[in-house]
Amino acid sequence: MPLSPPDPPLADDAIALEPLAQRHVPAFETLILDPDVVRFTMVPTRPDGTFTSNWIARYERGWQEGSRAGFAILDAEGAPIGFAGLFGLEEPGAEGEIGYIVGPPARGRGVAVRAVSLLTRWGFDELGLERIELRIDTQNEASAKVAERAGYRVDVVLRSKHFKEGLRTDLGVWSRLRSDVPKL
Repeated sequence: MPLSPPDPPLADDAIALEPLAQRHVPAFETLILDPDVVRFTMVPTRPDGTFTSNWIARYERGWQEGSRAGFAILDAEGAPIGFAGLFGLEEPGAEGEIGYIVGPPARGRGVAVRAVSLLTRWGFDELGLERIELRIDTQNEASAKVAERAGYRVDVVLRSKHFKEGLRTDLGVWSRLRSDVPKL
């Protein structure tokens, strides 16, 4: 079943989440080259020239399939400063997973917490999810702080989990349930 973009759009006083589209390719091509993005996300170590366009196209298809919802995080002026997505929505059990990337100039300003909080609320209130996960490398202290501030708690650490390109890492599985006390 197709997903409809949020109406009203997901936004607060500092950021807005705009459904991903090919017009976001130029900003994201720069974003995916950041060393922390390469280290801590599924973005390939050496993305080819079509990676970004294909990645965004998967999210565009995901809206139609009902499997994923991808957003560009926009600052107050409307410039793209990151990515946030909710995926795994086709799985049974009313569950999903959030992933996010914030560009270096916007880090440390609460952008990721705001984006995760907006997606979490939308996932519970509009999509009817019961559980939302974040999967975070245990070495990614900044993302662990984002999870905590957004009301998530760590459930388990998957030791030596295959990550990408033959790499293994210890991966924390963080969750938030619909029944958890709302984060203020």
